Amino acid sequence: MNNTTNFLLIFILLIASCKKENSYNTYKDVDKENLDDNGLPIMDFEVAVPVIENKASYTIDLEHWDIPNNYSDAAKTTANLQAAIDWAHDEAYTQVILPPGEYLVGEEINDIYQGGIEIYGNTEFIFSDGAIIGIETNNKWNYCVLSLKGDNIIIRDGSIVGDRDTHIYSPRESDEGTAHDEGHGICMNNNSNVLVDNMKIRDLTGDGSLVLESEDITFTNNTIYNNRRQGISVVGGVRVHVKDNEIHHINGTAPQFGIDIEGAGRIDKDILIEHNNFHHNAGGDIVNASGKNVYILDNTMEQGAESKYVDGPIVSWHKTHNIIARNTITMVDGSANGRLGYIQYSSGGDKGHNRATYVHDNVMNSCGMYMYNSSGADVRKNKCLGYFIAFSDFSNLILMDNLVTYSEDHPNLRYCWSYRFKNATGVASGNYLEDNLEDIPLLESKPYTLQCVLDGW
Repeated sequence: MNNTTNFLLIFILLIASCKKENSYNTYKDVDKENLDDNGLPIMDFEVAVPVIENKASYTIDLEHWDIPNNYSDAAKTTANLQAAIDWAHDEAYTQVILPPGEYLVGEEINDIYQGGIEIYGNTEFIFSDGAIIGIETNNKWNYCVLSLKGDNIIIRDGSIVGDRDTHIYSPRESDEGTAHDEGHGICMNNNSNVLVDNMKIRDLTGDGSLVLESEDITFTNNTIYNNRRQGISVVGGVRVHVKDNEIHHINGTAPQFGIDIEGAGRIDKDILIEHNNFHHNAGGDIVNASGKNVYILDNTMEQGAESKYVDGPIVSWHKTHNIIARNTITMVDGSANGRLGYIQYSSGGDKGHNRATYVHDNVMNSCGMYMYNSSGADVRKNKCLGYFIAFSDFSNLILMDNLVTYSEDHPNLRYCWSYRFKNATGVASGNYLEDNLEDIPLLESKPYTLQCVLDGW
């Protein structure tokens, strides 16, 4: 091979190398995911559900165990109901049925914790029609009406009630705090394969359910409402499925979301939230502060005429991984963030995601969306009816086939109800403002800015 041939070969290889390097950060290569026919990442996980074999059923004999069922004598009810559950477990009963009635429970464990009832692993705990377990009025920062001990557990068909209306919010000695926001209906801690089905969970000082460092957790067909802090808190959850629930009127102490994914250093991963009805939640409906591979699909979210959001319907934080598709979101007044059905916050510093955020086919009534100080988003076929779509300090954006309409409530700000950009790069096509196809000159290589001249950012 002569010198000329060597030179040409080296030159070609250098050009190819440069093209490969330069293409790495383009919008086309934000991630290398397998996509379905609708352009969304194919879900690569399944949530295991409990399977309880060799079912041996025991209906608790209230007379034999001397268990009150008229919402009285919490100490006696707790001790005797727990004794019956313990006995059933020791006798290898895997299906335990609670007869009709109202059961008041509560046992002082220490200065900050009030105990309730413990349910063992490999157990299906069934509430008979009309059965309720409630926590007695207490002054504790923490409590669990039901605590799950072990794996492979089903809880179904009843009601769990907290003491929020009568709770004694005494100051904590360490800091004089009175939030008392850790009173939970169902507590999961290092559990796996759990199903909570067809339950009403209400009036807790904290959360309807706390999922703490647990995996393969499923919530279906539940109504969770009027809890002070959260409907469901996921604080370290791997493979969590929340489907066909109604979560509403969460209010009282921050964050006040329907579902809060916030691991605080724990792993939150592979979470599917689908076909739920959220409404009247004071903080918002879903916040993802730490979750990876989180699918938010086909949910309905409504602010409610007399309700006020603090943050907004869907909120995600920096470095989370979200697929947000086919949700219907309706706002009335807005929040501290304005009328934003979806907002992606950033903590600053090293911006960007190592996986793109997908926002597809959502209908946002009287609201829009805003993502900032980050990178990597595929935003397609959304309808933002009466508000704007905005991106600030954002790179690697795909913006295609979206619709924005004007707000009839704000006729003087028609220009602002559109598409806004500040230092954004990517590609855009097929986006409409009302009936007009918008020419949005996004480029991969040069940041683009189009601000609202009337009210700025």
